Amino acid sequence: MIRVENLSISYDGQKAVGPVTLEIPRGEITAIVGPSGCGKSSFLWSLNRMTDLIPAARVSGQAFLDEVDIHANGHPPQDLRLRVGMIFQKPNPFPLSIRRNVELALREHGEKDRRRLAETTEQVLRQVGLWDEVAHRLDTSALKLSGGQQQRLCIARALALEPEVLLLDEPCSALDPISSGVVEDLISQLRGRYTIVIVTHNLAQARRLADRLAVFWMENGSGNVIEQGAAAQVFAAPSNEIAAAYLQGARG
Repeated sequence: MIRVENLSISYDGQKAVGPVTLEIPRGEITAIVGPSGCGKSSFLWSLNRMTDLIPAARVSGQAFLDEVDIHANGHPPQDLRLRVGMIFQKPNPFPLSIRRNVELALREHGEKDRRRLAETTEQVLRQVGLWDEVAHRLDTSALKLSGGQQQRLCIARALALEPEVLLLDEPCSALDPISSGVVEDLISQLRGRYTIVIVTHNLAQARRLADRLAVFWMENGSGNVIEQGAAAQVFAAPSNEIAAAYLQGARG
């Protein structure tokens, strides 16, 4: 689904990530783990060109989404973001109603049919397990929802655009354990329907969720992948000594 080849990211001319080579299979959950500051989020952001919004950031190398180089000149980032949705560490609903949070993205991409808007809103809220909780108050502020509900609303908002890929940057780190469990269960239920890439510091969460695992580490001042493969295999018998120490809790 996504093939990354020698991708590097620099800020103000200082390399921060790479060169990273990584394959992300279709329909699976790939977890990216590693200590703070080793470039995991920067790498994730590059996969739907959020790095374009950082003036000092420069990306080199290639990242292919179904053989299309997403960083090539002439590939509009807006088209990419229809296919690749992004969920951030802290829930970020718009200061609008629950209904408008879901509808806004659809309207921005040209959907005006009220019935279609209503059907899609119900569909994605059901998909994230929110419909029964909010159906009676769709026109109340999304900011009145709990943290876990807000994060599920943000996921619903992303799903409304029918993406193929979901990028999740520490989606549970700002939530309490109960809300985190609900969001984690949702991510697991989305396996197979979407290609999912999740950055997490929670190794137990990565072990529970991931089909594949990539371990990032700082090497020569730049974040890079030091171990990757099937999650069960990497957790059981990593080939890299640093990755083994990190996954066993002795490093990082």
